[in-house]
Amino acid sequence: ALRTRYGISPDSIVLYGQSIGTVPTVDLASRYECAAVVLHSPLTSGMRVAFPDTKKTYCFDAFPNIEKVSKIMSPVLIIHGTEDEVIDFSHGLALYERCPKAVEPLWVEGAGHNDIELYSQYLERLRRFISQELPSQRV
Repeated sequence: ALRTRYGISPDSIVLYGQSIGTVPTVDLASRYECAAVVLHSPLTSGMRVAFPDTKKTYCFDAFPNIEKVSKIMSPVLIIHGTEDEVIDFSHGLALYERCPKAVEPLWVEGAGHNDIELYSQYLERLRRFISQELPSQRV
């Protein structure tokens, strides 16, 4: 809609998703061009959150980020707290390892699921990603 209705260039679009919001973010970014993607406390899949010992993606898993992230062709910044009590830190790490365009992630030592924004390195890392790590013609 941004591209067609408002004429906004994909080079001007940064997709940002947090927690369950990373599901539509990954889905869009895996199918459409954009300048960049930020995944904040992302999940690998719904089944893997509900059942942590799950190692594969099932056809009925409505949130298969782990299967789609490898299709993202834009730079991706992954941010995750090491003490996340909702979506284990291992989810962020697994997505980082499968993402072909991942930049240096931000692992926030001691941060949980809903407090990453309170750490000073959060805004510093976002600023650096947008202002220095994206190609100059973007954003």
